[in-house]
Amino acid sequence: MSPFAAAPDPLLILILAIGLDGLLGDLPWLFRRIPHPVAAVGQLIGILDRILNRPQRPAVLRATLGALMALGLVVLAAGSGLLIAAACRALPWGWLFETFCVAVLLAQRSLFEHVYDVGVALRDTGLEAGRYAVSRLVGRDPTSLDRAGVARAAIESLAENFSDAVVAPALWYALLGLPGLFVYKTVNTLDSMVGYRTERHRAFGMVSARLDDLLNLIPARLAALLLALAAPFVPGGRPLAAFLTPWRDARHHRSPNSGWPESACAGALGLALGGPRRYPGLVVEEKWMGRGRQEAEVRDIFRALHLFSVGCLLNAGMMILLLWLASLLPGLKG
Repeated sequence: MSPFAAAPDPLLILILAIGLDGLLGDLPWLFRRIPHPVAAVGQLIGILDRILNRPQRPAVLRATLGALMALGLVVLAAGSGLLIAAACRALPWGWLFETFCVAVLLAQRSLFEHVYDVGVALRDTGLEAGRYAVSRLVGRDPTSLDRAGVARAAIESLAENFSDAVVAPALWYALLGLPGLFVYKTVNTLDSMVGYRTERHRAFGMVSARLDDLLNLIPARLAALLLALAAPFVPGGRPLAAFLTPWRDARHHRSPNSGWPESACAGALGLALGGPRRYPGLVVEEKWMGRGRQEAEVRDIFRALHLFSVGCLLNAGMMILLLWLASLLPGLKG
């Protein structure tokens, strides 16, 4: 058997997957033909939501059913991850499929492209085009946003998803392999679909939202640190403010985690992010994060993309550092 047929260190698989995602992105030509794993999980959640979360049922029953759904899907995700990982390790060259699985569940390039599209639409076509482009990224009502609101929404989504779609998946794979990655993506999808505090999902999505808070506790703070470290490489970046703002303002966000990367981004770019937000059927009154300009501009979207790109490189560099340390200290692998 070729020495390359055997599975390499999981951290090396992760580094290769980060590079593959950066190179190929979402592979739309493939996932037009077969369901994307996250989309498939989302379809299953939607079906279960319609069956289990009926408005006429008591809140306690809906909360119980929501908890059972969340825990059941977590067990299914962990079991699937274990089976696929075992198969990939047992088969020659199976690690290539594992690398592909990890790359598919990262979202560096696709997130960059979606936010870039908002900037281009707002700059070249106007407010309505910007609203349409940003509606693909955020759950809030885009019709309530002016130009500065569209720009802020795109930047906030980029910062929040730097944690949710880049740092957290990489960290959970590094810690627990495919089972950890599959569980994280499942919980994150649960939270995005049923974790909102609307009347319909307040009880049913409670456990999903709390699980997501737990799994993002460390990644969100790590993402804030990476954005602060990236700030010196951005035109007009403010590294000190990027370090200090999360400690002061992260608590202003309704999420215990999302405020960390968003406020780090606000500090790095000299902006104020957050503030009141309008979602379908819900208005969230929040304080501002950061002491900079509330009137974000199109150029700030592109500065945020610069910050994000450097943060992604630092995230990959962190994994390379961990791989190097693991090679020096074999005990770290155990």
